Amino acid sequence: MAPPANQDYQVLRFPCYAADPKCRSVSWEKVPLNTQAFHREIRSAAEYNAVEESLIRAIIHAESAYQPDARSPKGAQGLMQLMPATAAELQVGDPFDPAENIEGGARYLSQLLAEFKGNRDLAAAAYNAGPNAVYKYGGIPPYDETQEYVRRVRILYKRYDQAL
Repeated sequence: MAPPANQDYQVLRFPCYAADPKCRSVSWEKVPLNTQAFHREIRSAAEYNAVEESLIRAIIHAESAYQPDARSPKGAQGLMQLMPATAAELQVGDPFDPAENIEGGARYLSQLLAEFKGNRDLAAAAYNAGPNAVYKYGGIPPYDETQEYVRRVRILYKRYDQAL
């Protein structure tokens, strides 16, 4: 996939990108939180989609570390790391635009929370591995990446919930 033609672009790599199981040594209980970045966009998306701001922040922190130009090796893009097909389905025109990405990611998260009856862990697992994997295994899939991702989001959610 080519970089967007209408903006500067660079490939970003993070030592603990998304939910790399090799990053279990990171103390997610102690990493600095970011309660101010994209404040208006996150607050607006949280209110519009009826999703907790602390959960959106936890997902953004776990997915991209607040880097709007982030791109995963699998092709996920932007702050909430939307896959191109998911972004298209959510009508996100520019996944590298913070407002569009956050709105689309929050909308998708809202759908997953509704689908999994408000269970944040299952919604996070589905956000990472897809809802079909959650159904296939009757819960959080046994994939190392997804297990680590849910653990990370759970920790960050609790911390953001206390901080906001």
